[in-house]
Amino acid sequence: MPGGRLSQQERQQIALGLADSLPYAEIARRLDRPTSTVTREVMRNGGPTGYRADLAHHATERRAHRRKPAPSRGAEAARRPDGRDAQAVVDYEEAFTTVLMASGLNKMAARVLTNLFLTDSGSLTASELAQRLQVSPASISKAITFLESQSLVRRERDERRRDRYVVDDELFYQATIASARANDHLVALARQGVALLGAHTPAAARLENIARFLDFISESITRAAEQAREVLRSRPSTATSDVPPGHSDQAAIRS
Repeated sequence: MPGGRLSQQERQQIALGLADSLPYAEIARRLDRPTSTVTREVMRNGGPTGYRADLAHHATERRAHRRKPAPSRGAEAARRPDGRDAQAVVDYEEAFTTVLMASGLNKMAARVLTNLFLTDSGSLTASELAQRLQVSPASISKAITFLESQSLVRRERDERRRDRYVVDDELFYQATIASARANDHLVALARQGVALLGAHTPAAARLENIARFLDFISESITRAAEQAREVLRSRPSTATSDVPPGHSDQAAIRS
């Protein structure tokens, strides 16, 4: 039943779909479930290569038994000073975390990044993150170290000389440029291989094609990032305020 808990039979169908390398959207369509439900189910229970239907079902039952009775949605919402529906926010955080995990982040890094994205200030200290996520400071430190290495968070000192971890629009640009630079390193290494293996050998030709492809991608990413940076610096309303009704932004740009 869409909206209810997954049954053991549905979990078996998910496992079969993963074995057949079906995308999450197709598995969800066959189950008549939202894609986010399938994605969250898989990522919470071993990922696409480690998912086991019986283990996932037992784990879900154990979590359900451990979980305390939830207060009413109205009572939860009343506890939030911003007036937001608390349960809806929790559900959204879980969905956002699941999508980040599907993109390659481990669970703790995804949870930390989600909390930073969804905080109005866009910044939290390590102790604030540990309190929100109910984990140890060491877990937060490990996740932050990884996120910093990927240019996904920035560290700042506040007036009390505490480290604060920040996400903002500029980080999208920095992370994209970092990705392009990683491609540049691979391009250089591939071309070293061309010289080493001999320019007229099949292996060298393969490496040169890799280098040409990634070189083009890297240049395109960098150019697009520079253009998109200006979009991020403009106010959201500015992007559409000068475009006549019925015309797209691209049409306005071309004109």
